[in-house]
Amino acid sequence: MKLPNRISFSRIVIALLIVVILLFPFDSAGIDTLKIFVNESIVVDIKYIIVGILFVVASLTDFFDGYFARKNNCCTDFGKMIDAIADKILIDSVLVLLATIGFIHPVIAVVVMIRDVAVDSIKRYAASRGLVIGSIKLARVKTILFMVSISMTLFYNLPFELFNLKIADILLVVATIMSVVSGFEYYGYIKKKLKID
Repeated sequence: MKLPNRISFSRIVIALLIVVILLFPFDSAGIDTLKIFVNESIVVDIKYIIVGILFVVASLTDFFDGYFARKNNCCTDFGKMIDAIADKILIDSVLVLLATIGFIHPVIAVVVMIRDVAVDSIKRYAASRGLVIGSIKLARVKTILFMVSISMTLFYNLPFELFNLKIADILLVVATIMSVVSGFEYYGYIKKKLKID
């Protein structure tokens, strides 16, 4: 397996590790996770800091797999597919868990997952007609925004939270809107290419 694909697979492994940490019942197992009191209203659970660090590492692999694929001239359809799958596993699973925990509004996770299913269906339909669709620019920007905003959420939106600036929430909403817009952009692209009425 080529290096870029190994890096993409490492993102999936890290994503699964994040899911395990977020789902593990520390309280039920009698394990007290370290908590840091920033001020009267902000109590940081070290579990989310660890997950945040893992999430940042996983997000960086998204840059490196593309970098090495371009540098070594080994961009393949399989590599593009595994990269997209790794992104969705990382972002979608963490969004769902953050919504379950109450860190973000559930609508964000639902909208993103519906959009991802729709885009995957569009790409599958296009592929069945011989048209391979890569990632569009807006979708790449959306992915970066999600990675930044989720990281900030896991780090309790600090230091902005100290000044009551909801930067992580704003970026999440912007990323969600871009997600929907990019979904329509994919649809418009295939409609034009395949001349669908």
